[in-house]
Amino acid sequence: MKEQVLVTGADGFIGSHLTEELVRKGYPVKAFVYYNSFGTWGWLDTLPREIMEQVEVFAGDIRDPNGVREAMKGCKACFHLAALIAIPFSYHSPDAYVDTNMKGTLNVLQAARDFGTRLLVTSTSEVYGTAQYVPIDERHPYQGQSPYSATKIGADRLAESFYRSFNMPITIVRPFNTYGPRQSARAVIPTVITQLLAGKREIKLGSLTPTRDFNYVKDTANGFIAMYESDKTIGEEINIATQREISIGQLAEEIIRQINPEAQIICDEQRLRPEKSEVNRLLGANGKILRLTDWKPQYTFEEGLAETISFLKENMDKYKVDIYNI
Repeated sequence: MKEQVLVTGADGFIGSHLTEELVRKGYPVKAFVYYNSFGTWGWLDTLPREIMEQVEVFAGDIRDPNGVREAMKGCKACFHLAALIAIPFSYHSPDAYVDTNMKGTLNVLQAARDFGTRLLVTSTSEVYGTAQYVPIDERHPYQGQSPYSATKIGADRLAESFYRSFNMPITIVRPFNTYGPRQSARAVIPTVITQLLAGKREIKLGSLTPTRDFNYVKDTANGFIAMYESDKTIGEEINIATQREISIGQLAEEIIRQINPEAQIICDEQRLRPEKSEVNRLLGANGKILRLTDWKPQYTFEEGLAETISFLKENMDKYKVDIYNI
């Protein structure tokens, strides 16, 4: 019998997929979700009953050390995904990002230290900023090009300090751009798809030239699990990347081709990042994860895109297409 694991941010996009994949692999899961007065559990509310029967839900706030400690009790490992993630929102609410991403991670580190819990801390490719060389490996310098990325750099370095200071079993998991079913409309792929599915002929986007390395969400989730199941990953920070890049413009054109070839892209000024904040190129190296684990991506970009389009067709009621979602 596998021992129980905790997933913080289990109500979110990647967290809900990770929760589902862990259950399918036989892990009892305690799902830490953000407390709200509606009693909703985010995307966990959409999972099949047979999955949720294997999940213990804990509602709390990652900024509250007492709740985090209570959730951590009895868990052999913790996958820490809870975070504020939207870059545009971080421009005008940086305090919230410090409280959630840095202080929240500190709360998780302290609780894991007390209970001897194996910990996997979620980073982001945004910590690298615009590529100084490609492919970006784990030795690439960090650049805080937004308050969001700065707080994730801080959280990563806190995790490193706890590993080095207290010999804790910690891994820093660094996914490149994840996409797929359940992603919010603040991200570029659901933004393009939902505008097209709503019948719009003019697709509003920001800059079209930046490139990204896109991971399908199930591959990202299985990357987390592969790192947990390998002792070689302790004390390491590891990319999850496909080592393939595509520009936002090329991405949009491919989605337009699949859904409505008559649509056109227009630049929406409010969607542009400040010039020095825009990350112009992300292309990740995946040699380390391939060397230290048995992980391999199972989905091509085209397969993942088709799955995402299919999901969004069935869930358009959950997306506000007529506003700029930040």
